[in-house]
Amino acid sequence: MGRTQVKSLPVGAVDATALASRNGHEAILRRQAAREPAARTYARALPIVPVRARGLTIEGADGRRYLDCLSGAGTLALGHNHPVVLEAIRKVLDSGAPLNALDLATPAKDAFLTELYRSLPPGLAERARVRFCGPAGSEAVETAYALVRAATGRSGLLAFTGSGRGTTGRALGSTSADTRVARLPYPQDYRCPFGVGGERGADLAARWTESLLDDPGPGMPLPAGVIVEPVLNEGGVIPAPHSWLRRMRQLTADRSLPLIVDEIHTGVGRTGAFWAVEHSGVTPDVMVLSKAIGGSLPLAVVVYRDDLDIGEPGVPVGTFPGNQLAMAAGTATLAHVRENALAERAATLGKHMLGQLQNLASELECVGDVRGRGLMIGVELVDPEAEGDSGLWDGPGAAEGGVAASVMPRSGRHPLPAAPELAAAVQQECLRRGLIVGLGGRHAGVVQLLPPLTLTDEQAAAVLDRLADAVRAAARCRGGGPAAAP
Repeated sequence: MGRTQVKSLPVGAVDATALASRNGHEAILRRQAAREPAARTYARALPIVPVRARGLTIEGADGRRYLDCLSGAGTLALGHNHPVVLEAIRKVLDSGAPLNALDLATPAKDAFLTELYRSLPPGLAERARVRFCGPAGSEAVETAYALVRAATGRSGLLAFTGSGRGTTGRALGSTSADTRVARLPYPQDYRCPFGVGGERGADLAARWTESLLDDPGPGMPLPAGVIVEPVLNEGGVIPAPHSWLRRMRQLTADRSLPLIVDEIHTGVGRTGAFWAVEHSGVTPDVMVLSKAIGGSLPLAVVVYRDDLDIGEPGVPVGTFPGNQLAMAAGTATLAHVRENALAERAATLGKHMLGQLQNLASELECVGDVRGRGLMIGVELVDPEAEGDSGLWDGPGAAEGGVAASVMPRSGRHPLPAAPELAAAVQQECLRRGLIVGLGGRHAGVVQLLPPLTLTDEQAAAVLDRLADAVRAAARCRGGGPAAAP
């Protein structure tokens, strides 16, 4: 086999094709900045113009290749343009089927529901109904709220700090940024709201919830439901302790409160189980699903117990609950994850990646914590030169002393303050090295990895190498030293 001939250029010469590509890339970015609002999110931090993508890899208009560990904010369980997804989409297109069928029964919907039911936790699958709604996760949260409100005759939700529910009115009401919904501390180790962490911290968080629900005074009336994420994503990739999640199930069941589990980010194998609640052995009353279930296309559903199905027949469900292409892509994705044991693969590979990143935390003081579940990983960047953060919850009640206000974390010292500028610098250093990562958590100080479940061992090693190099480079720059060339 002959060698591929590589065109050589004189010293100082510029490849005209590469230059044209770069110029086109920059022109597109300039037009985007002129036409779109300043509220752009990913585009501001990631100034690339994707033109081709396959699996883990994106190719930009400038000719550069990137390893994508953002995965469309978690929508791409199988990575970009997986063959089984493309084949499923082509079959629908070639069949002449309607692309929008409202809420009518179609072969694509029937196949999707069959595969979805096959994957559900057994305790829920036996009594499940599925409601299609608008294609975004925030609309699914609103639909779930309307469902439990109608079923219970009550209003209001109980949610937890650090949660992220999308961008619509009711969905925003259950985020940690809004006080119209009662918010309680979400247990964690590194920044335990009670300063103790571990099982003790989880127990205190559960007791606080129980106290609020049972308060006979002028506290919060019993809400329509309780909504929880098994792993906080936007809150900084914080897995819920299994004991705490089981306590939430018991507390809600004892009070006839529907437990809504938000699996928008965590579903379809992401955390090492098909659904993240399965790690804790919990069966919710309602599951909110979006992102990966559409196989990269917009799709959202609410799965719930049949005894909650008391809404009025014929209530409008919107214009876009019947995306046939998304249902076909979602069916292919759900089946491929199940048939190829990709959830189990995510558990094994994620454990290895966490171990490697914990070695990085031992090496660098600016890495405060490494955590995650499966292929949902967070690296929290901190300021090692600042005084320790109290780590205590600053929500309602804190001004009166809160709970365990003088207790130190298990480590014997307070966690260090978040370093959002350093995290942003790490993200940019990653991009220079051809790695796309997200940011979230406390003051956006957590670097997030959401690689596709099809990640190979070799790709995982490349991701870890680039991330570690980026963290070291950003740390050197922060300390006044030069950044290493990518």
